[in-house]
Amino acid sequence: MKTYFKKPGWKKRALARGVTLFEVMIVVAILAMVAGGVAVFALPKFKEAQIKEAKTGARVIRTAVQHWQVANSESSCPTIQQLMSEKHLDPGQNVKDPWGQDYALTCSDDEVTVASMGPDKKKGSKDDISVPEGAAATGSGD
Repeated sequence: MKTYFKKPGWKKRALARGVTLFEVMIVVAILAMVAGGVAVFALPKFKEAQIKEAKTGARVIRTAVQHWQVANSESSCPTIQQLMSEKHLDPGQNVKDPWGQDYALTCSDDEVTVASMGPDKKKGSKDDISVPEGAAATGSGD
C-alpha cells in the first residue's frame, strides 16, 4: 500500500528541524523589551496607587479618631489599639501605611492630623503625607 500524504525525505527534514541559539536569543531580547516597557509605565502607576492608599488609610483613621473623641467627650488622641479595641476601627483595617510604617496621630484643639512618613520613611521630608493635606504632624499620639 502506497501512502500519498508523506513526501519523500520527510524523516530527514523532521530530524533537521529545531531552534537555534540565535533564535532563542532574539525571542528573549523581545520579551525583555516588552517587560522593560511594561515596567516603565507600571512603576509610576504603582507609586501613585501607594500614595492614594496612604491618603485613604489616613482619612479612615482620622474619621475613627474624630468619632472616638465625640463618643468619649475627649480632645486627646487615642492610640490605634484603642480605636480597634473599642471598635472604632475594623479589626481587618490596615493600620500601617503602604510602606509598612505606623501612621502618626496628632490631636490639637479641634484638629486631628494623621500622617505617614511616605516612601522614604523619613519624618519631615517633602514626600510626607498628611490628612488633612498641608497639616504638619509635630507629635504622635501613638
